[in-house]
Amino acid sequence: MRRAAKGTPATPLELTLAAAALAESKNARDIVILDMSGLVSYTDYIVVCTGQTPRQTKAIAEELRIRMKADHGVVPRTVEGAREGEWILVDLLDCVVHVFTPESRDFYRLDRLWKEAPRQEYVAAAS
Repeated sequence: MRRAAKGTPATPLELTLAAAALAESKNARDIVILDMSGLVSYTDYIVVCTGQTPRQTKAIAEELRIRMKADHGVVPRTVEGAREGEWILVDLLDCVVHVFTPESRDFYRLDRLWKEAPRQEYVAAAS
């Protein structure tokens, strides 16, 4: 386990839950967390979520980029697809977040592609 700086999630799952919470704070829908730890070597978790429009997907991805750095000291390795906004990938290393428009999520079916991955629906903590 990596040593966490103050405010930094200590485990990949904590990082993933923080990213899912940030997406939810920008009204992302249908947030699903896939445990990839036994399936791929490039990440431990994948978060898949939906924004209603390209403008909203861009806002979700921007919130992730800014707040993960500010709140947790985690800088995304890369952000892809932000110009178009149909499918944005935010690579946080331990966690990769995919932000889709509804049409792109239906087309790519990433949830089904990784159907063998243990999955959980993200449920926001009660305030």
